[in-house]
Amino acid sequence: MSRTMTLNVRVTGALGDFVAANVGDAGAYDNVSEYVRDLIRRDKARAEQEAFERLKAELTRAFAAPDSAYRPLDANAVFARNARTEG
Repeated sequence: MSRTMTLNVRVTGALGDFVAANVGDAGAYDNVSEYVRDLIRRDKARAEQEAFERLKAELTRAFAAPDSAYRPLDANAVFARNARTEG
């Protein structure tokens, strides 16, 4: 479920100047809210990309392992292993 959140942020000095340069007639954004939403979307995409890269690296290592590194497990063995790691 999506929810609305209102943020109040105080930006001064060089950061305020930087925001002002990116908003309005001379900037790429019509208003500060649009700018902040875009920054949040980009940060979310960056975090998702990092998570994907970690998963891809883990899968690459797993698929590079020799067949001798694997051993068959039945469901009971998996349940038992998981019970040991949860406790």
